[in-house]
Amino acid sequence: MMNDPLFEKKPADSVENASASWDRTVLEKLLFESLREQRLRRRWGIFFKFTFLLLILGGFYYFSGFSDAQTENLGHHTALVEIDGEIDAGGSASAKDVIPALNRAFADAGSVSVILRINSPGGSPVQAGMINDEIVRLRSHYPDKKLYVVVDEICASGGYYIAAAADKIYVNKASVLGSIGVLMDGFGFTGLMSKVGVERRLMTAGENKGFMDPYSPQTEKQKELSQAMLNEIHAQFIDVVRKGRGKRLKETPETFSGLFWIGSKAVEMGLADDFGTVESVSRDVIKAEDIVDYTQKEGLPERVLKKFGASVGSSAVSSLLKSNSLSIR
Repeated sequence: MMNDPLFEKKPADSVENASASWDRTVLEKLLFESLREQRLRRRWGIFFKFTFLLLILGGFYYFSGFSDAQTENLGHHTALVEIDGEIDAGGSASAKDVIPALNRAFADAGSVSVILRINSPGGSPVQAGMINDEIVRLRSHYPDKKLYVVVDEICASGGYYIAAAADKIYVNKASVLGSIGVLMDGFGFTGLMSKVGVERRLMTAGENKGFMDPYSPQTEKQKELSQAMLNEIHAQFIDVVRKGRGKRLKETPETFSGLFWIGSKAVEMGLADDFGTVESVSRDVIKAEDIVDYTQKEGLPERVLKKFGASVGSSAVSSLLKSNSLSIR
C-alpha cells in the first residue's frame, strides 16, 4: 500500500509549477479578454465617429442647399431679398451675399417681380455701390421684371444709395429715409498724449503715409485731401440718386445735405413713391401674393466657425481699421 503512487507525496516544486501554470493561464485569459474589449471599443469608436461625420456633412449639405431647394419648381410668386443692418463687407448685408440672392431672384422663371426689403442705417460706399450697379444691370437684363424697394424702419445713406436703383420705393409713413451724405470719422489724441507725457514715435517713408493717424497732428494738406475725397464720393452718391429717381425727385437745397426725413415727407420730396409693405406690394402691385425669400442666410458652417471664434482675428483687424472709417450714413 505504501508503494502505491496514489499515496506518494508529490514534491513541493511540482505543486508550485502547477500553481504557476494556472496563474499564467488566468493571466492569458484576462489579457486576451482585455484585448478583445479594446478592439470592440475601437470598433464602436470608429462607428460613432463615422456616424457623427455623416451627420455633420448632412447638416452642411442641408443648410447650404436649402435656399436653392426652396425655390425649385415653384409657380408664379414674388421674390424677396432682404438687406438688414449695416452694409459692410463682413456682414450679412454685404455685396457678396446680396448680389447672388438678387441674381437667383431675377433668374427664377417663376418670379414675377422682386421686392428688396431694406432696413439699414447705411455703411460702406463700396458695398452699396456694388449692389446698386448690380441692380441696374439686372433690371436691364430682365426688362420684364420690376424691382421694388420696401423700406422697413430706416433706409438711410448707403441703404438709400441702393434703393435709388429700384423701379419704385415704398415706405411706411414713419420710416426714416435720406441722409444723402458721406462722413469719415475718427479720434485724435495728440493733446491728451502731451498732457500725460506720451511721445508718439511714428516713422514713415512717404509724406502722407501717416495720413489720419490718430496719434499725430493733422495737417491742413491732409484735411484738404480728406475733404476732396469725401466730396468726390458725395458727388457719386448724388449722381446715383438723380439717375435713379429722375423727374420724380423734387430737389431742394437740403436734399443732398445729409438730412433725413420720415416716410410721409420723403414721398412729398420724391425720395419715395408711395406707402406700402411687402405684403401689400406683392398683392396689389405685383399681383403675386405668394412670397419666396431668396435672401442668402448664414449657413451652419459660418455659425459653427463664429461660435468657436474662428473670426476673432478678422474682427480685431476690422475694429482697428474702423478707428478711421469711411461710410455713407
